[in-house]
Amino acid sequence: MNRRLIVLRHAQAEHSASLPDIERPLTGEGRGQARAVGALLARERLLPDRVLCSTAKRTRQTWELVAQELPCTPEVDFEAQLYTADLDTALHLVSLVDPDVRTLLLVGHNPTVAQLAAAFDTDSGYLSFPPATAALVDLEVEWLYAAPGTGRLRLLN
Repeated sequence: MNRRLIVLRHAQAEHSASLPDIERPLTGEGRGQARAVGALLARERLLPDRVLCSTAKRTRQTWELVAQELPCTPEVDFEAQLYTADLDTALHLVSLVDPDVRTLLLVGHNPTVAQLAAAFDTDSGYLSFPPATAALVDLEVEWLYAAPGTGRLRLLN
Protein backbone atom coordinates (compact mmCIF):
# COMPACT_ATOMS: atom_id res chain seq x y z
CA MET A 1 0.00 0.00 0.00
CA ASN A 2 1.73 3.16 -1.20
CA ARG A 3 1.88 6.28 0.90
CA ARG A 4 1.87 9.91 -0.22
CA LEU A 5 3.68 12.62 1.69
CA ILE A 6 2.90 16.23 0.86
CA VAL A 7 5.63 18.54 2.14
CA LEU A 8 4.59 22.19 2.44
CA ARG A 9 6.62 25.19 3.47
CA HIS A 10 4.58 27.84 5.26
CA ALA A 11 3.43 30.79 3.17
CA GLN A 12 5.10 34.21 3.25
CA ALA A 13 5.37 35.60 6.77
CA GLU A 14 5.93 39.07 8.13
CA HIS A 15 9.42 40.07 9.20
CA SER A 16 9.18 41.75 12.56
CA ALA A 17 11.87 42.75 15.03
CA SER A 18 9.21 43.21 17.71
CA LEU A 19 7.78 39.67 17.59
CA PRO A 20 9.46 36.41 18.55
CA ASP A 21 10.07 34.33 15.42
CA ILE A 22 7.51 31.69 16.43
CA GLU A 23 4.78 34.38 16.55
CA ARG A 24 5.34 35.87 13.08
CA PRO A 25 2.01 35.89 11.16
CA LEU A 26 1.41 35.54 7.44
CA THR A 27 1.40 38.60 5.22
CA GLY A 28 -1.58 39.37 3.00
CA GLU A 29 0.32 37.81 0.10
CA GLY A 30 1.07 34.78 2.25
CA ARG A 31 -2.63 34.33 3.01
CA GLY A 32 -3.33 34.27 -0.74
CA GLN A 33 -0.47 31.81 -1.29
CA ALA A 34 -1.87 29.44 1.33
CA ARG A 35 -5.37 29.52 -0.19
CA ALA A 36 -3.85 28.83 -3.63
CA VAL A 37 -2.02 25.77 -2.28
CA GLY A 38 -5.26 24.50 -0.76
CA ALA A 39 -7.05 24.97 -4.08
CA LEU A 40 -4.22 23.15 -5.87
CA LEU A 41 -4.39 20.19 -3.48
CA ALA A 42 -8.17 20.01 -3.90
CA ARG A 43 -7.89 20.15 -7.71
CA GLU A 44 -5.21 17.44 -7.75
CA ARG A 45 -7.27 15.32 -5.29
CA LEU A 46 -4.29 15.27 -2.91
CA LEU A 47 -6.38 15.13 0.23
CA PRO A 48 -4.55 14.41 3.48
CA ASP A 49 -5.79 11.87 6.01
CA ARG A 50 -3.51 13.40 8.64
CA VAL A 51 -1.59 16.66 9.03
CA LEU A 52 1.63 17.29 10.96
CA CYS A 53 2.00 21.03 11.48
CA SER A 54 4.62 23.08 13.29
CA THR A 55 3.30 25.12 16.20
CA ALA A 56 4.62 28.42 14.78
CA LYS A 57 1.89 30.97 14.04
CA ARG A 58 2.75 31.14 10.31
CA THR A 59 2.50 27.36 9.84
CA ARG A 60 -0.78 27.16 11.77
CA GLN A 61 -2.21 30.01 9.67
CA THR A 62 -0.96 28.36 6.48
CA TRP A 63 -2.71 25.11 7.43
CA GLU A 64 -5.96 26.87 8.40
CA LEU A 65 -6.14 28.62 5.01
CA VAL A 66 -5.20 25.46 3.09
CA ALA A 67 -7.88 23.54 5.01
CA GLN A 68 -10.59 26.03 3.99
CA GLU A 69 -10.06 24.95 0.37
CA LEU A 70 -10.20 21.20 0.99
CA PRO A 71 -13.33 19.01 0.86
CA CYS A 72 -12.08 16.96 3.84
CA THR A 73 -11.30 17.45 7.51
CA PRO A 74 -8.16 15.49 8.38
CA GLU A 75 -6.89 14.95 11.89
CA VAL A 76 -4.18 17.51 12.74
CA ASP A 77 -1.22 17.11 15.07
CA PHE A 78 0.40 20.42 15.98
CA GLU A 79 3.96 19.28 16.62
CA ALA A 80 6.31 21.58 18.56
CA GLN A 81 9.35 19.60 17.39
CA LEU A 82 8.68 20.64 13.78
CA TYR A 83 9.47 24.27 14.60
CA THR A 84 13.16 23.53 15.17
CA ALA A 85 13.34 20.13 13.46
CA ASP A 86 16.32 19.03 11.47
CA LEU A 87 16.01 16.38 8.75
CA ASP A 88 16.43 13.45 11.17
CA THR A 89 13.73 14.77 13.50
CA ALA A 90 11.33 15.33 10.60
CA LEU A 91 11.97 11.80 9.30
CA HIS A 92 11.40 10.41 12.80
CA LEU A 93 8.06 12.24 13.10
CA VAL A 94 6.99 10.85 9.70
CA SER A 95 8.00 7.33 10.77
CA LEU A 96 5.61 7.55 13.76
CA VAL A 97 2.51 8.17 11.63
CA ASP A 98 -0.25 5.59 11.98
CA PRO A 99 0.05 2.92 9.25
CA ASP A 100 -3.61 3.47 8.26
CA VAL A 101 -2.79 6.99 7.02
CA ARG A 102 -2.43 6.99 3.23
CA THR A 103 -1.74 10.70 2.62
CA LEU A 104 0.16 12.85 5.10
CA LEU A 105 0.60 16.62 4.85
CA LEU A 106 3.58 18.06 6.72
CA VAL A 107 3.60 21.86 7.16
CA GLY A 108 6.95 23.19 8.28
CA HIS A 109 9.94 25.43 7.78
CA ASN A 110 13.02 25.70 5.61
CA PRO A 111 15.63 24.39 5.33
CA THR A 112 14.11 21.24 6.82
CA VAL A 113 11.14 20.90 4.45
CA ALA A 114 13.36 21.28 1.38
CA GLN A 115 15.80 18.73 2.78
CA LEU A 116 12.97 16.35 3.64
CA ALA A 117 11.43 16.48 0.17
CA ALA A 118 14.81 16.11 -1.54
CA ALA A 119 15.93 13.26 0.73
CA PHE A 120 13.36 10.80 -0.55
CA ASP A 121 14.34 11.16 -4.19
CA THR A 122 18.08 10.72 -4.56
CA ASP A 123 18.01 12.23 -8.07
CA SER A 124 16.63 15.58 -6.94
CA GLY A 125 19.69 17.10 -5.23
CA TYR A 126 19.24 20.62 -3.88
CA LEU A 127 15.69 22.01 -4.01
CA SER A 128 14.69 25.64 -4.11
CA PHE A 129 11.74 25.80 -1.74
CA PRO A 130 10.33 29.34 -1.46
CA PRO A 131 7.36 30.12 0.82
CA ALA A 132 4.19 28.13 0.02
CA THR A 133 6.05 25.53 -2.04
CA ALA A 134 4.43 22.11 -2.00
CA ALA A 135 6.02 18.83 -3.04
CA LEU A 136 4.57 15.36 -3.33
CA VAL A 137 6.61 12.32 -2.40
CA ASP A 138 5.23 8.96 -3.50
CA LEU A 139 6.68 6.57 -0.95
CA GLU A 140 7.39 2.95 -1.77
CA VAL A 141 7.33 1.95 1.91
CA GLU A 142 5.19 2.32 5.03
CA TRP A 143 5.73 5.38 7.23
CA LEU A 144 7.79 3.38 9.70
CA TYR A 145 10.40 2.71 7.00
CA ALA A 146 10.39 6.16 5.41
CA ALA A 147 14.03 7.02 4.73
CA PRO A 148 16.18 8.74 2.11
CA GLY A 149 15.83 7.11 -1.28
CA THR A 150 12.45 5.45 -0.62
CA GLY A 151 10.26 7.72 -2.74
CA ARG A 152 9.74 9.71 -5.92
CA LEU A 153 9.47 13.50 -5.74
CA ARG A 154 7.27 15.86 -7.73
CA LEU A 155 7.07 19.59 -7.10
CA LEU A 156 3.44 20.69 -7.18
CA ASN A 157 3.84 24.45 -7.65
